[in-house]
Amino acid sequence: MQEEKLKSEGVCLFCGKRFTKAGINRHLITHLDEKQYAEGVSFLIKVEPNPRWGKSPYFLSLWVDGEATLKQLDKFLRDIWLECCGHLSAFRYKATGNPTMNINSFLKSLREPPRVSTGEFGEIPLKKKVKEILRPDMKLDYEYDFGSSTDLEISAVAAFPYKADKNIVLLSRNEPLEIMCSICKKVPATQICSICLGEEEDIFCDKCAKKHAKECEDFEDYASMPVVNSPRMGVCGYEGGTIDTERDGVFVLK
Repeated sequence: MQEEKLKSEGVCLFCGKRFTKAGINRHLITHLDEKQYAEGVSFLIKVEPNPRWGKSPYFLSLWVDGEATLKQLDKFLRDIWLECCGHLSAFRYKATGNPTMNINSFLKSLREPPRVSTGEFGEIPLKKKVKEILRPDMKLDYEYDFGSSTDLEISAVAAFPYKADKNIVLLSRNEPLEIMCSICKKVPATQICSICLGEEEDIFCDKCAKKHAKECEDFEDYASMPVVNSPRMGVCGYEGGTIDTERDGVFVLK
């Protein structure tokens, strides 16, 4: 399965229009700039698989209140994309944030790049608030499961001088990807073989999955996993999220 070739689009929470992965966050900023909220700090952040592993169609666009903690963000990422077996996870600084900022030099009181002591292996404590960590244009690394890891990159796209509607608001995510069966190539895939992952035939519709089961002894026993809308698809015991479940399934042909 070649992820980088898949079309990636997301629907705007505010207006319901569909945009490409490259354009959705620019569009979301126009909505957030128009609205009036209680004074505070909030961020538009983009979450995607770490680009050091290549391009990926998966993304989340989140509106996060500055008072939210990294622990709350960690739980959200687990619930929508990652949680399978209660693995450990960590946020780490990627690089020095770009303090060019905007919005009155980020509310004046937050001009300086954050200085937060890190724990073992450079991990940022989960009790820290988002406003203590992020600055516009800053990026963080996030890792779930230190064995069969899923590595994400968290980018602060923009900051706003007002609170979010709640701690974390899902503004958009990639719609289910048009992943077709690797055998018949005519029907959306529903199952993936974790043993054959990366081979020419590794993802199947229900009919072709029965054919693959005759050739791969492990498939029927334990290697068959569901197609889900997450970069952790096919890894460890992951079978899907617990929030936004209507967009967590298989692409539907129209």
